[in-house]
Amino acid sequence: MDRFDAMEVLLAVVDAGSLSAGSRKLNAPLPSVSRKVAELERHLGTRLLIRTSRNIQLTDAGRDYVEAARRLIGDLQEAELRASGEYQRPRGVLTITMTTDFGRLVVLPFAYEFLNEHPEVTLDILTTTRFVDLTEERADVGVRVGHLSDSSLFAVKIGTIRVVTCASPEYLERKGHPERPEDLVRHDGVQFGNFSRAWLFPDGSTFREGRPTIRVHTDDVTAACVAAVRGLGISRLPNFMITEELRSGSLVEVFGDFRPEPMPAHLVYVRQGLLPLKVRAFLDWMTPRLRQKLRDIDEDCDRLNSGSTEALINPHRS
Repeated sequence: MDRFDAMEVLLAVVDAGSLSAGSRKLNAPLPSVSRKVAELERHLGTRLLIRTSRNIQLTDAGRDYVEAARRLIGDLQEAELRASGEYQRPRGVLTITMTTDFGRLVVLPFAYEFLNEHPEVTLDILTTTRFVDLTEERADVGVRVGHLSDSSLFAVKIGTIRVVTCASPEYLERKGHPERPEDLVRHDGVQFGNFSRAWLFPDGSTFREGRPTIRVHTDDVTAACVAAVRGLGISRLPNFMITEELRSGSLVEVFGDFRPEPMPAHLVYVRQGLLPLKVRAFLDWMTPRLRQKLRDIDEDCDRLNSGSTEALINPHRS
């Protein structure tokens, strides 16, 4: 029996929550995973897992053993990284994950500059609309927009992203310009992300509610942006998506006095032992650049929104 292999299988099962989930995580046959855990238990002469029909639970001995196995495997991985030189200079594969459009428009241009500056680093980029578990998918760094829920991650705040309530001038000319969130009941909506019908707008210490008739539901922010530009309704879109649309005038802000609270954006990473230099170098490179980029986007949107609002209020002013 390969004890290190058996330890890694056990940790995968524990982290995944069941033998079947562990086998999927390892991309290994379920009978093989079950056999390796059983062999490890026989070798130790004690039961590590209590198996139920839906999940597994650790015995007291299992908890102690898993904790020790994590330390041992972590030490081995750190020794391998030291031996390969990843603590002497930035090198090796750096896996980063982010949402598709935020990555394309904001993150990746800087990431490619980083790659040009560090010829021994290879980027493995995962762009997706789903939540990615950094540990499970062996990602080094994630870019997260929104409030963080995983307290086990280390996080570096890079700024905030504001959601802009906006519509095309053609739509507003056809349907009228709403003055208050309550006016949305007479308007069409393009819904991105959260599918709740009620849109909440802060007003001092309380919130006001708007309920448009949703014409388009989508979890693709590009699709929502296109629908709004084509005049299908009022939408709420992240500012980094619509800078060019605001500049061209194909979208304008509505409810400038009822702007939703901005969402935080972070670089997140898992730290177990000494941080590889490729990760530290990437964090040090990206953090100031992303902070400046998000500030620039916010300032651009504020300036462009002010111009759009003035044009709507005084359409004949030269």
